Parts: sequence; structure tokens; C-alpha cells
Amino acid sequence: MVVFDALERQIVAALQLDPRCPWRKMAAVLGEAERTVARRGSQLLESGAVAVVGVRPRQAAVLVDMRCTPGTVRAAAQALAQRTDTTFVYTTTGTGDCVAEILTEATRMGDVLSDELPSTIGLRDSTSYPVLRYFRTIRGWRPEILSTDRAEALRSDLSADSGILEARQDLNRQDNELVEALCADGRMSFEALGRRVGVSEATARRRSEWLLANNQVQLRAVVEPAAFGLAVEALLWIRASPQHVEQLGKGLAELPMVRYAAAIAGDYQIIADVTVGDMSSLYRFITGSEWAQYASGVDVSVLLDARKRGGRIMRTSS
Repeated sequence: MVVFDALERQIVAALQLDPRCPWRKMAAVLGEAERTVARRGSQLLESGAVAVVGVRPRQAAVLVDMRCTPGTVRAAAQALAQRTDTTFVYTTTGTGDCVAEILTEATRMGDVLSDELPSTIGLRDSTSYPVLRYFRTIRGWRPEILSTDRAEALRSDLSADSGILEARQDLNRQDNELVEALCADGRMSFEALGRRVGVSEATARRRSEWLLANNQVQLRAVVEPAAFGLAVEALLWIRASPQHVEQLGKGLAELPMVRYAAAIAGDYQIIADVTVGDMSSLYRFITGSEWAQYASGVDVSVLLDARKRGGRIMRTSS
């Protein structure tokens, strides 16, 4: 696993704030030479250590906690990762073997859960948890790398974490092709986007900016938390009384170690994805944080492997 040095951490943190940030602006804010920032940033992107990708919002989201027959967990996770509607796929400890988030149209939810997922290789049984509200997605995860003034100088309104499930508007062919291109490479130049879609650079810029501003595609920088030195990642399945859910979720979303937090329907009320340096830090986070006073119970699943993050299939660990 690659661990970022100080400059690389700042570059990745800048991309989290503005995935399309020009190297020149980034260098000026960070106080580094533009050539150095461009070279190091390009190396990170080319190596796959960080990727800027897009995700299409959908009407409905559901988390699926799967239990597999012995020896099939990796194959099941890979099969789920290959689905275009999964945003993340993790293998974990605990009563479940694999957890995935699926974004789909509301009218397809029944088909996905009743017909498609049961045919997943190795699946023994599963539990589904519809997402009711996002408090934070990985699009809004901000490790404490940059100073407040630098973060504010780099922050882009187009990369704000809305935390809202929104239906996609009907798009024409060119707009759909632009969305597909941005999903594959969120930093593709407007010139390249125009060539790919068959429009002028000016049109590609105008339509891409409209698509981003109107939540038709959401950009995020995808990176392994361990590259920031956060070696332990866990899913917290949290129970809470109804009057405490909103306060608890908002409290979690304010913490830099929380990558993802959502209110869900089912036996648990909130799920949170937490990244910390070691197991002792995880213990302190669970037992000593202010949010814990609003929780009536917490089940912890430690991540073993992330096959997919932010809609991107991750490279197999060597």
C-alpha cells in the first residue's frame, strides 16, 4: 500500500475539495511550484493511487449486507463490484461477509433485491437497508490535511456534498455521453470532452458545468484511507431512538474520521464508515466520542478489503 508524503497528501486533499481544480490554482494555494504540483498530481492519477470519477445520482439507494457460503466471499464481492449500480463493495468481519451500496431507480428496486441479487455467486442470504437520508457521502470526506484558509480557497460549490437523494432529469444523448465521460474521468479536459461527444470545447464546458451544478453527475476523489496513514476502517451499525437520529447523524458528519454516514431503514438507524490509525483509536472513537451518548447500541464490522469505492473498482491488493 502506497502511503502519501506531505505534498501528496495536500494534493489529494485539494482534489477532494475540488476534483477539477487546475494545477496552477492548486500550486498557488499550496505555495508550491506549479510544475512540481502538476507532475506529482499527474503521477498520483496515472498510478491509480487517487482517481477522480463521477457517480450518477439515482432515486433510490440501498445497503445490502450479505452472508456467503464458505470460500465464496471474494468471488461474491467481485461480482457485486462488476455491477454498474454499486458504489462501494466491502468485505468485512462480523455476522455479514460483504456490504454493498446500490443506487438505482425506485421502480427497479424490487427487481434488484428480489431477482438480481439472489443470483449472486456464493450468496447464502442477505439483509437490505434502504437509505433514508445521507449525512455524509465519501464526496464530503475531508481528512484534516489542509489549514482552514487553504481549504476555503480550494473549495468548489460544484463538489459540495448535498446529502440528498435526487432523481435524475431526462438528458439528451450528448449530455448522457458527457456524464459517462465524467464518470470515467472526472478531470477530462473540456477539449477532450468536446471531441468525445462531438461538440465544441465551449459547448462541452457549458453543458458539463450545468450537469455538475444541477446534480446530474457528482465528482469525487477516490483514495484508499490507508494512504493517509488511516490503517483501520470500520462500519458502525448504530441503533438510536427516533428523536436522536438526526442529531447523531449530524454529529458524526462533522468528524473528519467519518467518511460516510446515512440514516437507514431496518434494525439499525444509522450506518457510519469510520477510518482511524489503529484499533485503539477505533475503541476510543466508539466509547469516548460525544455522539455515542445518543446511541443505544453499536455493532462494529472491520473492513478486510474494498473491492469498489466511489463507483470505481479498486486494484487487487498484492
